[in-house]
Amino acid sequence: MSELNTIRFEALCTRVAQIFENAGLRPQTATAIAHVIASGERDACKSHGVYRIEGCLRAMAAGTVVPDAVPHLVDAGVDAKTSVIEVDAGGGFANAAYEVAEQALIERTRETGLAALVIRDCLHFSALWYEVERLAGQGLASISMCPSYATVAPSGGQEPLLGTNPFAFGWPRVGDTPYVFDFATSVAARGEVELHRRAGTPLPEGWAIDQNGDPTTDPAAALEGAMLPFGSHKGSAISTMIELLSGAMLGEFMSREALDFVGTTALLPRHGALIVAFDPKVFAARSGRDPIAEGERLIEAIVGQGARLPSQRRFVARAQSLEHGIALTQQEWSDLDRFATLGLAALDA
Repeated sequence: MSELNTIRFEALCTRVAQIFENAGLRPQTATAIAHVIASGERDACKSHGVYRIEGCLRAMAAGTVVPDAVPHLVDAGVDAKTSVIEVDAGGGFANAAYEVAEQALIERTRETGLAALVIRDCLHFSALWYEVERLAGQGLASISMCPSYATVAPSGGQEPLLGTNPFAFGWPRVGDTPYVFDFATSVAARGEVELHRRAGTPLPEGWAIDQNGDPTTDPAAALEGAMLPFGSHKGSAISTMIELLSGAMLGEFMSREALDFVGTTALLPRHGALIVAFDPKVFAARSGRDPIAEGERLIEAIVGQGARLPSQRRFVARAQSLEHGIALTQQEWSDLDRFATLGLAALDA
């Protein structure tokens, strides 16, 4: 077993942010994405933790992300009779753009009951639970989605057309962790396939097909071929919905266009993202019922049957990490040192 090193959450945030700042990223953006990456490690989401640093640096080295982009908030306000808020990421990372717009989204949702945030022209690499969990902490329910690049074949098809197209939902709870789920509409996130490739382990059956359209458990063949949607035609339909709502509807790239624009799956995709927030109290105002209490009855009934809630393992891992420190493998620790010392040059080392 690899030797493990531990680091406190705040220290990991600082260390990752410094790596990105040294590489030339705008300090505010570096802090935003460092917090997301450190949160992934804190919650034992390895596919969205330190592993993602290299992909972000490669985007910077290739010039496919604007390192000094300053997100621009466009909010017509209630007077314009719209609940749609936009933030233009300017070719920068989505995380920094979200942070600029979060407060406006929260305020508009509380004013009108429902509001949507459109993030334009962004690079998105992180898990979606991060944003919906933050909104749940403000008493709001929300859904979040975005396309990716074309690496998934539609159900019954053989060629990549859809993205991994993640979808997340968050629901607020009182005195407990929120109800949160976040999943790719492919059988697994592409990062999971890459982790199998790096580890030299086979994929589970049913994850992918090769370039000839034949089932494969070889991660390298899967990366050259196509992943499959979860649940066959059902996952394929949900993935298509995400392409339409967070791509076509926004006037932003869908997954095929994102791949054509970047030209390779080796770099992060550039596209848009959509977050829709709801204030349960506004929706239930005339019912005379407490929507959070009603939701709690359902959640408690699920737990009462012995079922595990989504994100439950993540929250347990978080508690352990905050108490004992975040565990990093020796390789992950070495990667942090290498990136801190060499910056973008580490990509060629």
